[in-house]
Amino acid sequence: MRSLRVNVGKGYEILIEKGIISSCGDYIKNVSKAKKVCLISDTNVYPIYKDKVIKSLEENGFEVIKYVFEAGEGSKTIQTVIEMVEFMAENALTRNDLVVALGGGVCGDMAGFAASIYLRGIEFAQIPTSLLAQVDSSVGGKTAVDLPQGKNLCGAFHQPCIVLIDPDTLNTLTPEYFSDGMAEAIKMGCIKSSSLFEKIENEDAKEIIDDIIFECVSLKATVVENDEKEKGERALLNFGHTAGHAIEKLHNFTTISHGEAVGIGMVIVSKAGEANGITEKGTADRIIKVLQKYNLKIKDNHSLTDIITAMNSDKKRTGTAINFILLYSIGESFINPINNEEIEKFFKMN
Repeated sequence: MRSLRVNVGKGYEILIEKGIISSCGDYIKNVSKAKKVCLISDTNVYPIYKDKVIKSLEENGFEVIKYVFEAGEGSKTIQTVIEMVEFMAENALTRNDLVVALGGGVCGDMAGFAASIYLRGIEFAQIPTSLLAQVDSSVGGKTAVDLPQGKNLCGAFHQPCIVLIDPDTLNTLTPEYFSDGMAEAIKMGCIKSSSLFEKIENEDAKEIIDDIIFECVSLKATVVENDEKEKGERALLNFGHTAGHAIEKLHNFTTISHGEAVGIGMVIVSKAGEANGITEKGTADRIIKVLQKYNLKIKDNHSLTDIITAMNSDKKRTGTAINFILLYSIGESFINPINNEEIEKFFKMN
């Protein structure tokens, strides 16, 4: 087993081990005094893992209630979260009880948000089953839902009490979902580790996926410890996300995946960085090639003008500017505010 600690708030452990999902109750029991667990999952994941997870939780003395929502980004709404919270109230969860998120990024985001607002905040545990959630979204305490006006605009910072990562769950992912998660791993290499990027670039990620997961969560844990509420360094994790979220919004959060959109966003911003003399020449081409290697998109059918317009609702807007994450080179990133009136000029140079 690999483990690391995130020293934020009370602090929590991230445990990575094949098969850990079958003994999840043992580890959750060590960090929680809950009597009752609200297990939240979706219609894709729940049928696959419900027996293992419920068995382990019940063997450790937890009473388990289950809330299962329709899989997909389309469910990531405030209405779904309110239904979750009402379900918890109907089943008399107390402040000492626990939410367990079993699923991908959408599940973790919503279950964590529901836990953050029920009774002004109860604990929750993360059992991420998608690559995207394992390398990124399950760590760091960001929880949110989408609004019609944009991605993740309603949410809270709410750290989990434990994160249990079972790489074996990736065996049930479709190739598309595996590719989706690789976009976030590529992003992490771009902003923080040229050696990680080179591994992904030169090797078959599936062959070394345990190493990739561990390196990604280690890097993210350090960033989160330095900047829990995204006042500085943590913003670097948004590389590709400003344009990516705009693209998702243009697709109404349905016809393009998060990873695909972020990949396109990384291409857009790295090309702009090169065109403006900021990013090392050839960086965008390397990103394009590695995205293509993992069957991710490198362009969108919406115009750059439409994407720029859609960026205006992004969370990273400060009023007069948007904080874009740019690269000097692979592994070296920085925050670059661009005034609203300069954004179109900056991006249309490429």
